[in-house]
Amino acid sequence: MQARSAHTRHKLVVAGAQTFGREGYASATMEQIARGAGVTKGALYFHFASKSDLADAVQEQACAALRGHLDAQRRTERAPVQQLIDLTYWLARSLHQDPLIRAGCRLAAECVSPPAGVPGLRQAWIREVVLLLGRARQAGSLHPGAVQDGPEALLSAAVCGLESLAGTGLELPQLLGRVAALWAVLLPTLVPAGDLGRYHRQAPPAVAR
Repeated sequence: MQARSAHTRHKLVVAGAQTFGREGYASATMEQIARGAGVTKGALYFHFASKSDLADAVQEQACAALRGHLDAQRRTERAPVQQLIDLTYWLARSLHQDPLIRAGCRLAAECVSPPAGVPGLRQAWIREVVLLLGRARQAGSLHPGAVQDGPEALLSAAVCGLESLAGTGLELPQLLGRVAALWAVLLPTLVPAGDLGRYHRQAPPAVAR
């Protein structure tokens, strides 16, 4: 019974993410979400007392997915700049394939407050960008002309651009190609010319879930 309840809850979170990502928070209804999950509204309200509660669960799961990626990245011990490159590809791929990530970004864009103690997905992504750039700067890996806060501002803005591109209906190879084009322009301004060959600017292989 407990496993069945957990399965139903998971279906509702995914259906909520799909509906929030497609309709936006304000326009999404509990009836749409219940229908998307294939359950009754009574079952939905058994697990989530309100649309706000369900949005909280979606944002928690989206941030958990990001944390899982970041933990895996740290275990690779790749250079901070390479981790930055890989992070943008992860975001692009996830925006295309994962309804939780799409919904997490849309909820953040619509200023839907995350649950207490959980950063919004966009905030968490930007915080990691700032952290990795700080590590790269400390290690002397950045171009001397990469002034303080400039790369942080540019890469923080990139998350908004990737969200917009992912919402235009581009196929995944096209979307990843746009990320590669971004790095072709950005990397030479970020690291010394002699270090460009150290970094892989193409999409890393997809990681099986």
